[in-house]
Amino acid sequence: MAGPAGSAPEGVHPVAAAGFAAAADVYERARPTYPPDAVAWLAERLGLEPGRTVVDVGAGTGKLTRLLVPYGPRVIAVEPVPEMLAKLREVVPGTETLAATAEALPLPDASVDAITVAQAMHWFDHARALPELRRVLRAGGALGLIWNSRDLSDPLQDRLEALLMPEREKVPAQIELGWREPLRRSQHFGPIEERRFRNEQLSTVADLRDRVSSTSFVAAMAPAEREALLEQVEALVAGMPEPFAFQYETEVYVTPAV
Repeated sequence: MAGPAGSAPEGVHPVAAAGFAAAADVYERARPTYPPDAVAWLAERLGLEPGRTVVDVGAGTGKLTRLLVPYGPRVIAVEPVPEMLAKLREVVPGTETLAATAEALPLPDASVDAITVAQAMHWFDHARALPELRRVLRAGGALGLIWNSRDLSDPLQDRLEALLMPEREKVPAQIELGWREPLRRSQHFGPIEERRFRNEQLSTVADLRDRVSSTSFVAAMAPAEREALLEQVEALVAGMPEPFAFQYETEVYVTPAV
């Protein structure tokens, strides 16, 4: 639910709201997709097929949503930031959408077979979100989480992380795995099964600039501060032959409802 003009939607971290609202177009353009083998494993573990219903929570611009549709389930995308939701409706036309958060899903009890969360679990208020996710899942349902995490064993990624870390430390981040302990302790979900997949994105200097610009805390910066950071990003790859490889590790986690 959107709040007053200029404010974050209710229940959304203000940095996420400001950053993703400002960067919806560049997020869609610059963020990598997920590798087919990772999505296939996730779909198999969640039992995605015709006759089933999956809710993609924190769906953003639908990077994962669009990859679930071909498996045949009813797909419902949930996203609280209006600009991201508008972009999702544009690029994944015909998909059912809801403007809502993980902490307050406008869905009946025990109404869906699976829930997916792509690049978003670390933003949730886990004390509220985990019971709510469990509430809407049917018996035998499961929760699937997926991230494209930058591979810090790659020298370019490592240098970029050193540049971004001072700003990253100010907001929740997947790299810290802060979501994992609340999920592990939760009485609502069982053991966590995980798989990792390689994922390479070919980039130009302009692509890398866009990729960094799509990060919530960068997009939320003051323009002059953001431009100074992006100039440092461009300097990291100055002179490299284009396109160059930008390495990711796609992390996939599945946990059953209990």
